Amino acid sequence: MIETATSDEQIVERALAGEADAFGEIVRRWERKIFGLTFGLLGSAEDARDATQETFVSAYRNLRGFRGEAKVSSWLHRIAVNHCVSRQRRAYVRAETALDGQVEARGEGFLATPEHASPAAAVEGRQRTEAVRRAVCALPLELREVVVMKEFEELTFQEISDALGVPLSTVKSRLYTALRQLRLRLEKHAAEVTPR
Repeated sequence: MIETATSDEQIVERALAGEADAFGEIVRRWERKIFGLTFGLLGSAEDARDATQETFVSAYRNLRGFRGEAKVSSWLHRIAVNHCVSRQRRAYVRAETALDGQVEARGEGFLATPEHASPAAAVEGRQRTEAVRRAVCALPLELREVVVMKEFEELTFQEISDALGVPLSTVKSRLYTALRQLRLRLEKHAAEVTPR
């Protein structure tokens, strides 16, 4: 039986040693997070499920290639991002479909509409959520993946750097650029819908 206090890296060692259930524990620990990432990048629950499954199959097949210099979480995120990029290249997934429901599912803070809000406020909240979703979807993939990983998956800059295999400064630069583009898009949207 695997203890919950065991680190991911220790579980990988057990899997490499032939313990039958060890890799299943990695899947149980990371399945929801990886699905959230793939859904955020692909926008389709079906595609996200497939990419999540492909991620864990690839990880299992390449378990011997895991080197302890990266955390298991970063390794899995990198595999997932690579599968999403490959899937998008193959299928030419339209950006407008990406992140459907992701913003709503994580709608705390400025996107949240209180349950007791008036119907007008509820409609306005949905419109604001949709505007954010469209703005994020319109970002180029390299910017969108950083926004999804930082803002929706709440990864640290270092974790994103490890997962994407890019320098920390690149992650920060991409996030800065993405947030600036989002702000401009949302300001434009607000100007278009505000009555004059």
